[in-house]
Amino acid sequence: MTAIQEELEADAELVHEGGDSADPSGFADVWKRFKRNKLAVVGLVIIGLLVFCALFAPLIVKLESAIGGVSKLDPEVGTSPARLPPSAQHWFGTDKTGRDLFARVIYGARISLLVGFSSVILATTIGVVLGAAAGYYGRWIDSLVMRTTDVALALPYIVLAIALVVVFGRSLLTIILVLGALGWMSDARIFRSSIIQQKSLEYVEAARAIGCSDRRIIARHLVPNSIQPVIVYATLGIGTAILSEAALSFLGVGAVEPTPSWGLMINHGRAALRSDPHLLFFPAAFLAITIVAFTAVGDGLRDALDPKLKR
Repeated sequence: MTAIQEELEADAELVHEGGDSADPSGFADVWKRFKRNKLAVVGLVIIGLLVFCALFAPLIVKLESAIGGVSKLDPEVGTSPARLPPSAQHWFGTDKTGRDLFARVIYGARISLLVGFSSVILATTIGVVLGAAAGYYGRWIDSLVMRTTDVALALPYIVLAIALVVVFGRSLLTIILVLGALGWMSDARIFRSSIIQQKSLEYVEAARAIGCSDRRIIARHLVPNSIQPVIVYATLGIGTAILSEAALSFLGVGAVEPTPSWGLMINHGRAALRSDPHLLFFPAAFLAITIVAFTAVGDGLRDALDPKLKR
């Protein structure tokens, strides 16, 4: 490749408005705008704490055991009297089989975050690939992808998820695959729109002029400059996926006992709401706080990445 070609390709990699993707300070600018949204920062801190709890759940449960003087706190095995109220020994009390509720809620963060992140990564990957192909090539590829998304979006999401889980069997892997397979349509539509906006701009024309292949143009130029809306939607989608997993478990078609799923715990707690409200309150509170945190971070990212807010 000649020096002129290298220079042209370098120019083609710049974002059409000021070359922000090549600007080392671009991330710092986004972070600066993100910090202005105090609720989003709080949400990010909460997500960080949840990830910490998920990664170090055994150590956290051992800490409770050491402080409370309880020899064993297994989230899947009952070793204490049933339905004890919150105390120094059992911070969140025990459930109907004598299992420590704090341990189950902490380990439940692992289940929720695993399902949330994994299913969204799968859905986003499918959506980006199909959306890029539809937006860049158009014609019959665009028609096929968009008509498929129209049909899929017209179907009731939770009913279809229940049907697929029942058909393929109840397991966390099945839930992840089902939620990922049902969640790519919106990503594809959003990314397709971004690709259509970007592909007629000058930096794409420059890449074509120096002989870049379609694959290279899409992967190296269009995807980095079109991915921002998908990142925002994916962040919001994690909360939706966590809620969907909890809903499936609550309805009896999700996680299987004794898996410490928040949805299962909420299902068991609703029957004892009057006599033992702690059985419902703690898993429901963690679920609600998690969803609100991801929603707040998604809103903060949307504002931080909005080009209209750049100064």
